[in-house]
Amino acid sequence: MLPQGCLSSASPPGFPRSVAVIGAGAAGLVAARELRREGHRVVVFERLGQIGGTWVYDRKTESDPLGLDSSREIVHSSLYESLRTNLPREVMGFLDYPFVARSGEGRDPRRFPGHREVLRYLEDFARDFDLCGMIRLETEVLRVERNHFGRWTVRFRQAALGIGAGYSEEVYDGVVVCNGHYTEPRIAVIPGIDSWPGKQMHSHSYRVPEPFLDQVVVVIGSSASAVDISRDVLEFAKEVHVASRTQVGGAPVRQPGYDNFWVHSMIARAEEDGTVIFQDGSSVRADVILHCTGYKYHFPFLETEELVTVEDNRVGPLYKHVFLPSLAPWLSFVGLPWKVVPFPLCELQSKWVAAALSGRVNLPDEDEMMEDIKASYEEIEAAGWPKRYTHNLSDCQFQYDDWLAAQCGLPPVEEWRKQMYEAVWKNKRVNPETYRDEWDDDHLVAMARVDFDGQLTLGH
Repeated sequence: MLPQGCLSSASPPGFPRSVAVIGAGAAGLVAARELRREGHRVVVFERLGQIGGTWVYDRKTESDPLGLDSSREIVHSSLYESLRTNLPREVMGFLDYPFVARSGEGRDPRRFPGHREVLRYLEDFARDFDLCGMIRLETEVLRVERNHFGRWTVRFRQAALGIGAGYSEEVYDGVVVCNGHYTEPRIAVIPGIDSWPGKQMHSHSYRVPEPFLDQVVVVIGSSASAVDISRDVLEFAKEVHVASRTQVGGAPVRQPGYDNFWVHSMIARAEEDGTVIFQDGSSVRADVILHCTGYKYHFPFLETEELVTVEDNRVGPLYKHVFLPSLAPWLSFVGLPWKVVPFPLCELQSKWVAAALSGRVNLPDEDEMMEDIKASYEEIEAAGWPKRYTHNLSDCQFQYDDWLAAQCGLPPVEEWRKQMYEAVWKNKRVNPETYRDEWDDDHLVAMARVDFDGQLTLGH
């Protein structure tokens, strides 16, 4: 549900505040910048040895390819080697830091670049805004909890990836959680799977297609990763069968241009002889089931005495996906929404959080926020959506962005950015194989470049 009503009651006055930011991915970096711009004292905790979060590629995978073993060593990355963005760089970048093509060794000038170029963009962002001095690398946050004085104790381990790790505690006025949500896999429930003899894995552990040579692969899902990975594997696999909720009834559909690629309805059950049976009645003897089924929100370090819950992937109760009403503005989350353009959304959320912490922007009182949350949950239920779609903003993301901008006294998101997003989405639906390299929205690209030239001239 979109926000309504006026902001009324102020958070306690006075700043700067000391703020801990958990994570140095895109959300954590832009949160750090906005908090510092507002005058706060900021420390960013990052468990990896470099910034970039989910955009840091790691060839290693976890010992449990399904990611269910709680004792496994966690590998943060979910990137596969061939991944290119499914958004053009003009749309994808932060609002005041254009994602322009840069020359130089190892740079990727394509409009839909590979994952390494996105990491370079985030590294450029951190360098150009002098963020690195605020970031503690190889520092894993173990516990965050509120103390008797209403402040936050952050317990962390330094040199988390090396030998001789030490434990320390520090106290902060506020905490902004930016730890991402592409590390803890969600797995499809398949009747009979415990007796099925084949291999299962989650897309979190997929890197390259060569291990699937001459195998029959069933891919579960219809999201961006499922689309990309199924086509990636096709070059090597004997057959690829996609099980998708969007394919309802009827016979499986062979994909145009391929003789070894089919789309089915969802899996009905798995059999002991290796057969996978689909709801459409078709079946296949498969070697691998690859779950491209998304991820769980996971905050193992956060102790709020169950004030924050995660139920069927709904993080709640959160006002506008950001603030816990009973602890606002001292605890916030940046980057939870999905099926969105993430970088601009995180930027606007961060501006709102930073201003609320300083008292420059007023939040509603706790009861008003809870009423708004209740109304949004009722709207989701009335629409027939499951709880796990609470943070899916696909149909209203720009309305949400514009509302955030208004709270911060900023203009709405550029119209060309909204139109370009829509044009790319339509092109992708019609031309899933070629949309990254062929398009017809050059007039919008020209509008974006005019905006970018103005920003670069002004020194942003």
